[in-house]
Amino acid sequence: MAPPILPLPLIPLWLEGSRGGGKAAAGVGGSGLRITARSGAEGNEDPPCVCGRFCSMANRGATRPNGPNAGNKICQFKLVLLGESAVGKSSLVLRFVKGQFHEFQESTIGAAFLTQTVCLDDTTVKFEIWDTAGQERYHSLAPMYYRGAQAAIVVYDITNEESFARAKNWVKELQRQASPNIVIALAGNKADLANKRAVDFQEAQAYADDNSLLFMETSAKTSMNVNEVFMAIGENWKDAQNFF
Repeated sequence: MAPPILPLPLIPLWLEGSRGGGKAAAGVGGSGLRITARSGAEGNEDPPCVCGRFCSMANRGATRPNGPNAGNKICQFKLVLLGESAVGKSSLVLRFVKGQFHEFQESTIGAAFLTQTVCLDDTTVKFEIWDTAGQERYHSLAPMYYRGAQAAIVVYDITNEESFARAKNWVKELQRQASPNIVIALAGNKADLANKRAVDFQEAQAYADDNSLLFMETSAKTSMNVNEVFMAIGENWKDAQNFF
């Protein structure tokens, strides 16, 4: 029988959304997750759109509830990032959502929530992204975030073999406890440090193939394959589930 989850003291988090300065305050306590939304001064701005096939402003307007374009479908897509601390999960999300990279990124406490809007053919997809903390003391909270998720990105650091072993444990946990239809991607981050590589590309690719995972090596620093891994997840879900 799994050990009981002990209550934690309420920890305030500031979770940045993709709509111009709007933030949400959240805390993790014994009763679960509490979120209070707060809009910024520019809360009515559209979030940046990251599309594989350049999305027009007209199509982006379809996300507005007061007048979607004819034939344009809209959906929300819950995605969670998992992995060891300091592998670059938050940096990948920041690069995808805001096109930014910070050399020194503070560790996530509990989880952070961000959104990004993309276009897949005639469908406007809003990714609702949960970036989870990698520290072991927050492991027991992870099921709160991957429960009901359509997709997960399990991240490891290509210069840290232990982080790859930890990523395999996350994959096993998702296969046992997450939705049976969840799309799982394995991301080998920090590809810009290939001269310090500790995890062989072919080894990771073979593991991904054996477990039916999407796999890419990424670099949040250079933006290599960052947008591509998110778009591939959306396309995979679309093709496998006929969701759209």
